[in-house]
Amino acid sequence: MARKLKLKCPICKKPVTSQDADFPFCGERCRLIDLGKWASGAYVISSPVQDTGEDPSGESDEDY
Repeated sequence: MARKLKLKCPICKKPVTSQDADFPFCGERCRLIDLGKWASGAYVISSPVQDTGEDPSGESDEDY
């Protein structure tokens, strides 16, 4: 028996289905709100954490 997923719009949390034209959003309004957040910098992808401690082998990254 196939299991049906309950999906929600990431902006307003209304139920959506994967067959909706604006999936994963419920409509054009939520799609544009999300786009505006990306454009304004509200969403960021963090960079990897850099270890500033000493290397136990005694080698530094600058040696390469």
